[in-house]
Amino acid sequence: MAEGTFKRTDGRGVEEMRPMKAEVGVVPNADGSAMFSFGNTVAIAAVYGPGKMHPQHSQNPEKGTLRCNYNMLSFSVSDRIRPGPSRRSTEISKITEWSLEPALMIKRYPSMVVDVYIHIIQADASTRCAGINAAALALAHAGIPMKGMISSVSIGKLDKQLVVDVDKNEEDWEEGEGATDIPITMTQDGEITHIQLDGKINGEELKQAIELARKATKEIYEVQKKALKGSVDLNKK
Repeated sequence: MAEGTFKRTDGRGVEEMRPMKAEVGVVPNADGSAMFSFGNTVAIAAVYGPGKMHPQHSQNPEKGTLRCNYNMLSFSVSDRIRPGPSRRSTEISKITEWSLEPALMIKRYPSMVVDVYIHIIQADASTRCAGINAAALALAHAGIPMKGMISSVSIGKLDKQLVVDVDKNEEDWEEGEGATDIPITMTQDGEITHIQLDGKINGEELKQAIELARKATKEIYEVQKKALKGSVDLNKK
């Protein structure tokens, strides 16, 4: 399908993301916090630590531990979800840890833990990516040493067309070959820290998806950087 003839349900171009917003310092009692949104998907992250790891037998004397907890609040979707941990939330919590840890200088904190709590307060697909973006911002706001910012975006394949930043309608796509969802997380230099593939895609399409993600994460990084800079500027006043 030619890119020019493909119509997305919300009228966006295939490489166009939904409006993005980011803000830091949204949870006053946390060591660092942030909000990040893709359109109607809104994530809030709060960071606590580094602090002593308990129980003691869980401590790693060689480096610190990053511990993430992802949770979709029951009112975040129109059909209320059961509160508390689920298999999906446990999986995404681990994915978030794997996505963020390559950028963290966690070895500076032996036997300690940095806790990140991510809450999805409104969901319209791409929640894990929004959560990762909020978490990376919150870690930077908390002053945890990082090699660089982490940004995440979902690339979708709808029928035979690759698109950037999948929304709920596209996530539920049931036409043609069906939908493929590829959440990709990158450093600000375009290095992949984590990639998932849910669906079918060939090697050439995967290369194209990665290039689309590189362009998109640069845009996300600019939004994140602006939020952090705004926080620094406010503190100077």
